[in-house]
Order: sequence, then structure tokens, then C-alpha cells
Amino acid sequence: MILTVTMNPSIDMAYSIEDLKENTVNRVSEVRKTAGGKGLNVSRVIKMMGRRIVATGALGGNFGAFIEEQLDKEKINHAFIHIKQETRNSIAILHDGGKQTEILEAGPVLTAQDVFRFLENYKELLSEADVVTISGSLPQGIESDFYAKLSSLAKQKKIKVMLDSSGESLKQTLLNKDKPYLIKPNQEEISELLNIKLNGKENSEILIKYMSNKIFQDVAWIVVSLGAAGAIAKHNNSFYRVKIPKIHVENPVGSGDATLAGLAIAISEGKDDEETLKTAMTLGMLNTMEKQTGCVNKKLFSKYFGKISVTKLEVVNF
Repeated sequence: MILTVTMNPSIDMAYSIEDLKENTVNRVSEVRKTAGGKGLNVSRVIKMMGRRIVATGALGGNFGAFIEEQLDKEKINHAFIHIKQETRNSIAILHDGGKQTEILEAGPVLTAQDVFRFLENYKELLSEADVVTISGSLPQGIESDFYAKLSSLAKQKKIKVMLDSSGESLKQTLLNKDKPYLIKPNQEEISELLNIKLNGKENSEILIKYMSNKIFQDVAWIVVSLGAAGAIAKHNNSFYRVKIPKIHVENPVGSGDATLAGLAIAISEGKDDEETLKTAMTLGMLNTMEKQTGCVNKKLFSKYFGKISVTKLEVVNF
């Protein structure tokens, strides 16, 4: 079973407005409301691919109840703790020919008792898990080393942790003695971690050098997305260049979450490196082809899986 952790979920609301006007009324022609947060996007894709999934985290109030109702409708198993504060909203305004303006609430403040109850729930859920994915931001009230604690608890049970986070929570987890099994930073997050500047146009050799930094030592998998250019990945001492075909992009939001879902599926099933990377990139691509975030068409999987190339790179010791 794959366990997904979303500590700061939200109701994702997408408003479609042809021409956004300031300081006046804007009428919305189309509204989409979904159970959101990066980890729930991961959960949805795993479920769509027919794998066993349990989603956990913290939910509260009417908005939290709405999210649980949506997960029930999608038949996604879940085991959230319930808090007194209201779960947040995340609003995306799609306007003016492809522009996107986001309004994101900070979310609830968890108490020490909330954190304790979550950890007890998490320990119980680990007894059935093969792989854990941890995604997104931390809510207020939780220390930045919280993901490091979750990683340590899983590693004690020999469960692989896949972390998709950024900033201080990512840094603290990498500084922890119990490293996550996999991380999925983008180039901006690598820049922040290493205090360097990347312009997004670095070649494979430069990225490999940075991925070999000692802060990443003992992290088995590092997958760096390059968007439409594919990805650079490291598994233990092997590096790979992944290339993807050109596709029509409908909605790129959530493609990283779908990629993480693919990594979790493949690694939980013991796939080799090439198949793992192709599974991940295929699901990331399929997400971009759908209007709804965290959504893939399983029927198209084989078609696009076969169009992805994975090349093992020769690496000079740095």
C-alpha cells in the first residue's frame, strides 16, 4: 500500500474569467472545486492507475468535510485526523488567454495535541505501507523538521519515503541522519539549498555536479524535472537523462505530483531504473493533457510510455 501525506490540504477552486477586471465585479463562467493539496493530487493519480492508496494528513471544519466527501466519491481511502480549525481554500483565477493568478490561504494552525494525534495515527498507518509520499507545505504550528521526523519513523520500519517539499522543511530533512529515499527538487529548489544561481539552461554535466553535493549524500533517488525538456535523475551512483515527446498541454498544474505518483508506483513494485523513470514521466505528461489537476487517462499510458527515452550518462568524478 502507498501512504500519501498531505499536512496542509485545501479546496482547490479554479475560476475561469475571460477578461479579469480590477476594482469591479467579475462574473465567473466556469468553476471547478476539487480536493486539493499536492499530496491529494498524488493520491488521485495513484488511485486512477488502480493501485492501493491511503491518504492522510489533517482536516478541519466544513471545508475538511467537503474534501473527505470528494475523496469518498473518488473511492480514495483516507485516514485524516480532524482538527478544530478550518481547512484552507486555494483559488486559481484563469484569465486573459492563459494567465493564472493564484490566491492561497495560509491554512490552519495546528496545536501540539493535533501534532501528537497525527503522529500516533501515522505510526499505525505505517504498519501497512510499502512506500510513503510526503508532499507540499507545512501548516502553521508545525516545526520545519517535522518531515525529518516522519522520514525517521518510516525508516525505522524499512519503509521508503519520497519527499516533494521545498525550503526549510526540505533542508531539515536532508540534514537529518535518516534521509528520505527519494526527493524531487526543481532547479530553483536546488539553487536555494546550495545557495547558488541557476538560470534554467544548465547542461546535464553541471546539474550532475550539483546533484552530487554532499547534502544529497545517502539519498537513493534524486529526480530533477526540466519541464518540457524531460528530467535528469540520479539513482545511487547512476545518472540518467530522460527525454519526453512534444504534447499538447491543457493544464500543467499538478504534473509534478503525477510524476511523484509514478515514482511511488514503480518503486513500490520493484521496477528497474528505466521503467521507474518512464512510468513517472508518462504520468506527469498525462496530467498536463487533462483540464483537471491531478488527473490522468490510464488508457493512454502505454502509448506515451513507449515515446519516452532514458539514457544512462557517463559521469566524471567531481
